Amino acid sequence: MSSIGPGLDGELRCTWCLATEDYINYHDKEWGFPVADDYRLFEKICLEGFQSGLSWRTILVKRENFRHAFHHFDFHKVAEFTEEDVERLLGDAGIVRHRGKIEAVINNAKRAIEMVEKEGSLAAFFWRYEPEPLETPEVVATTPESVQLSKDLKKLGWKFVGPTTVYAFMQAMGLVNDHAVGCVTREEVNKAREHFQSPARQ
Repeated sequence: MSSIGPGLDGELRCTWCLATEDYINYHDKEWGFPVADDYRLFEKICLEGFQSGLSWRTILVKRENFRHAFHHFDFHKVAEFTEEDVERLLGDAGIVRHRGKIEAVINNAKRAIEMVEKEGSLAAFFWRYEPEPLETPEVVATTPESVQLSKDLKKLGWKFVGPTTVYAFMQAMGLVNDHAVGCVTREEVNKAREHFQSPARQ
């Protein structure tokens, strides 16, 4: 099966995004574009954790609800959540009601604050794991970099950050450009990467 196909506008895109308009918008405007904003990075890694075992569309259609529930992923505010907040979120039908994942977000918010205090920013830490770019993307669930990042996050006390979840995060935040060769957005991501200054090198 080809890794690219035509959308309704005739442009060739990664086949995974062609099923729904939600996917296409996410694919064209977000997926793979480099991110350095700490709140956006925290949102992305949390949502990838919530996605575990579910479809990404489930997360996309609930994303605004997630943002509202978790104060737009301001980890300073989320770190202050209590058991009362956990119970409130377990009753919120607008998000994924999974106690372990909700508690992981609260835990990870506390770890994020620690990381910023030590590293200066989440971006400075995550961008250290940027691999050498590949001319042709690999269709894989994990990479050596995602395995190492997963291990390092777990050592720091982060939860729901297995290597598969972490690799999906790396794809989403632009550590790698995994748009298929021939995809209309691949070149747009490459252009964005050319003008992006890695926080790990600052």
